[in-house]
Amino acid sequence: METYLERLARPLDTPIPELQAQTVPRMPPRRELQLETVPGNLGALDFLALTGCEVQITIGKRNSSLGLMATPSQRLLLELEFLQLAPACITTLRAEGRDALANDLEQARRQKTAQLPTLIFNATLASHEYRKLWQVPPLLGDYPAATSSSVFSALAAINGATERWLAGDYRADNLDFEVQLSEVAKGDGGALLKALALQAESLESGNALLERRLQQGPLCRGEFRPAAADIVRTVIEKYFVGAIQPWSAALGRRQHELLPLIRDLEDQLDSVMPPAYRDWQQQRNSRIKRWAGAPREHVATLQDLLDSCEPA
Repeated sequence: METYLERLARPLDTPIPELQAQTVPRMPPRRELQLETVPGNLGALDFLALTGCEVQITIGKRNSSLGLMATPSQRLLLELEFLQLAPACITTLRAEGRDALANDLEQARRQKTAQLPTLIFNATLASHEYRKLWQVPPLLGDYPAATSSSVFSALAAINGATERWLAGDYRADNLDFEVQLSEVAKGDGGALLKALALQAESLESGNALLERRLQQGPLCRGEFRPAAADIVRTVIEKYFVGAIQPWSAALGRRQHELLPLIRDLEDQLDSVMPPAYRDWQQQRNSRIKRWAGAPREHVATLQDLLDSCEPA
């Protein structure tokens, strides 16, 4: 980018304007994103009275010291296991005439069902792994050349699981889910934002340079075609068309694969999304929309400069 701007400025005899740097919106702290859930009555249930029910083991794990200190993803998986096993136990208890205990278990089941979107939000969008996805790297290197599709597969799998869970299918593969979260943590959302910001910042500087030159009058006047016109065309073809546009196209492909997957999960969990996340989401989306238009705007500004050099 820097080389392109320098090569563009030289034949136009126009300095490169210094514009305000584009800033990448940072995710709020986890404490502003993690949602509270009401403890409920599982701890008060007569644990021994549930002997014979598979859900007894799940409740025991949940109420243990390890269960109480579980990560958001582990907590979600425990609650999904409870929701999957509780109905059979409730049926058994009613068949045995133990309606009071069945009613308590049913109340807990209803509460956990209502809390499920919150539990999923805490384990995904508000999690350490999704925060790592959006972490901005200090350097871009050859981004996005070294990226893979693993993060897309993981995000799609989590989105599909969320849809099933919210529809009442509580089956979950614990190991698969944790592996998917680890793949999300290796993702490049932060690098994508940084690259889009860098692209927009550089091309907006280029636009300001071109507009400053246009204020001096047309580049070509009548039959007079300065050497600068051909030099500028060569610079555009070599540096912008030959290098920047392919990089920009790769960024665009990455953006159009990653963001729909993120937005799908955000849409599914919109009802529990806290204000801090929503504010960051809106900033992220508005800046991406503006930054993504930078190459198109630069092409239009280049055309404005070169129009006077085109044959009538």
